Amino acid sequence: MSIEPKYERYIILPPRGFRPIDVESRASLLWIDQAAANPAETTDFPLPAEGFRLIDSVAPDGPKLVDMTSEGRLLFRKNFPGPRILPLTYYRPALAPRPRVQSLIDTAASHGSSAIVVRVVSQADGEPIAGATVVAFTDFTGRLGAKGVTDSSGFVTLALGSSRVELDRLYTYPRRGYWSDVRREFALTSGATIALEPLDLNYIDAIRFFFPNATLSDGANVVVGLIDTGIDLNHPDLEVQGGLNTVPGEDPETYGDNGVGHGTHVAGIIAARGTPPRGLRGIAPGVVLKSYRVFPQGSDAASNYAISKAIDRAVQDGCDLINLSLGGPVNDPALLSAVNDARAEGTLPIVAAGDDFRGPVKYPAADGASVAISAMGRIGTFPASSVEAVEVAPPFGVDPADFLADFTNVGPQIAIVGPGVAILSTFTGGYAVLSGTSQACAAITAATAKILAENTAIMAMPRDQNRSNAIARILYQSAKPFGFGAEEEGHGTPRF
Repeated sequence: MSIEPKYERYIILPPRGFRPIDVESRASLLWIDQAAANPAETTDFPLPAEGFRLIDSVAPDGPKLVDMTSEGRLLFRKNFPGPRILPLTYYRPALAPRPRVQSLIDTAASHGSSAIVVRVVSQADGEPIAGATVVAFTDFTGRLGAKGVTDSSGFVTLALGSSRVELDRLYTYPRRGYWSDVRREFALTSGATIALEPLDLNYIDAIRFFFPNATLSDGANVVVGLIDTGIDLNHPDLEVQGGLNTVPGEDPETYGDNGVGHGTHVAGIIAARGTPPRGLRGIAPGVVLKSYRVFPQGSDAASNYAISKAIDRAVQDGCDLINLSLGGPVNDPALLSAVNDARAEGTLPIVAAGDDFRGPVKYPAADGASVAISAMGRIGTFPASSVEAVEVAPPFGVDPADFLADFTNVGPQIAIVGPGVAILSTFTGGYAVLSGTSQACAAITAATAKILAENTAIMAMPRDQNRSNAIARILYQSAKPFGFGAEEEGHGTPRF
């Protein structure tokens, strides 16, 4: 009985950097493409038939994504000792975590007297709201409760063990179009209705408070690469000028939103060109916005290979700034190589610090080569009934209305803090409110673009490390602190 060979996926990189600079490394990477295309003609080192598969290539002489058995890996390394063989790691959007039920109510059924049926509707007209997530806690500290998602008629069934339950908290998260809602210490009875407040696009959220009065020319001629879940190419407020899908196996031209909506939200913070009350305006609507989709269709997990390939392509496309509203826990040499090469080519990556409730800064923000962004909020820039209202926590700023987001990661790598609590922006199918260092990162990318567009001397510099350093310098010099502390806010936030 034959045993199927066990393949594992790896990235093959040159010994230093993301693109090869020495002749031997370039030759070995070129050889992989040539050998995969014409295995019968490869005589010096034939690829093992059941040990090595080329999955994707950044360029003929660039990094590769391969499947290898342990035998294939050893054979490759014996013949080509220079290139690095690195494992895949995965990154997720940098969003504020939502409270999760860890223990379900002990009930044998989810209907009748052991369950509560709740309806979620619009506060404006009573119309049902589908797709809203409802999370009920009978014991919030112990995370005991139940959750569900509303159907097309706005109904959700919560298996809470009775038709009337005393709750610690009840959270409602709409997918789009409405503010979230939280209720504390009350009795929930089956048949209850939760009415959500519709979004008003004239609302002054934290983005519009700290960066008001954006004009359509702000950020003009600055090229921003958004490396994310893709951007809704049909949203009326957004203009996307090219991009690439770097997910292996997917069509490179499908760089629109993958259905998750995160990239579209981030894009609107940077470059939305609408006018309230029918649309939204971002901080730097004049930028040249490019979409690099690194998350597979319907997925919120992106590989370091796809992200690194997107960074490389963004640099080749002439991006001045790269927005990375994502993070992972592992020190990743592949992604660090791509970030370092971007800096060396005059492009500045701006990266979310992560959302682990004051945990250490995540990668790639933690690597020191990019600009790491934490998140803050401001009291009065979200409704008192919204989820964000119960998540306000110290430290507060010199102005006590300003606060460091409770979810943000902190540490010595933090360079800038940005508004990231209850941010109103574009979303697939309309508009939505999200919180996270993702949103703070986008705000700072946009603010940097606005500052850079006004500095023609830096824009004209040769694309090298001096240029990316100069962009970072004008960002830091424009910032003023709130009073949270150096490891919480870095230099503060840009003020125009």
